[in-house]
Amino acid sequence: MRHSNLCMIALAACLTTPVAVPAQTRVAPPAGVESTPLAPPSGAAAPAQNAPSAQAQQGQPAQGQTSPAEPQPVQPPPTLPAPAAPQPVQPAPQAPAEPQPVQPPPTLPNPLPAPPAQQQTGTPNPNATLAGKPGDPSDVDEVALTARPVLALPGQASWDQGFQRLSESINLLRAEAGKAGLKIAGRPLALFVETDDNGFKFEAMLPVDRAPDAAASGALANGVRAGQSPTGRSLRFVHTAPYDDIDSTYETITAYLEAKNIVVKDAFLEEYVGELKDPGDPNLEINVYVQPK
Repeated sequence: MRHSNLCMIALAACLTTPVAVPAQTRVAPPAGVESTPLAPPSGAAAPAQNAPSAQAQQGQPAQGQTSPAEPQPVQPPPTLPAPAAPQPVQPAPQAPAEPQPVQPPPTLPNPLPAPPAQQQTGTPNPNATLAGKPGDPSDVDEVALTARPVLALPGQASWDQGFQRLSESINLLRAEAGKAGLKIAGRPLALFVETDDNGFKFEAMLPVDRAPDAAASGALANGVRAGQSPTGRSLRFVHTAPYDDIDSTYETITAYLEAKNIVVKDAFLEEYVGELKDPGDPNLEINVYVQPK
């Protein structure tokens, strides 16, 4: 009995003591062979911790041990197709426009009809001025004169008789306009064409509503003839004082032209806004027009 126990102990020691095997020559046990452990003797329990498990006998790693995973081949990333280059959009071909027929210009009658005559409307204003607006005695304004039909009468006078000769010439023009059937259309004028120490030469004018026709021109007498008033750019100076003091206004005009370095025509045009009845009238208003060259 003691010999049997010693044999069992020796056998258990052989089973539990591992034999060192070189790493390079270690061979895994065949997977298909199963070993049946010997039953322990009666009265003696086999140490459970030294018994190999069925998983170890079958060649599988024990619990807590992992077998090295076989490396998986690395799959290359899928190759994306290169983006296609944008194709230029070709405009749709257009059909050539059909040429339009050229329309011939309208045929004008030959000869051309005469334009209708312009009819004057409104009643002529005997108090209208050439500038069309009142002047300022304290200022000089630039105006544009337009031609108007007038009755004209040349004359001359000494300085002492100047006012009387002008008044008589204007009254004669009014009388001749009435004989010719012309209506007065503005204030009377006097254009001074020549002056010297002894006196002056002038041309009295009276604006009328229309140029006289042949019959009206034949009715004119006493040297009265048809004409036109001066035109163009002009400087207007206003004299409001007795006619005897008009020399002071001309001195102001001369000083103004020299200060502005303005060269003017030799003719001066007077427009009598007031009536030439009294040379001492303090309210006599006269427009003096000076035309630059």
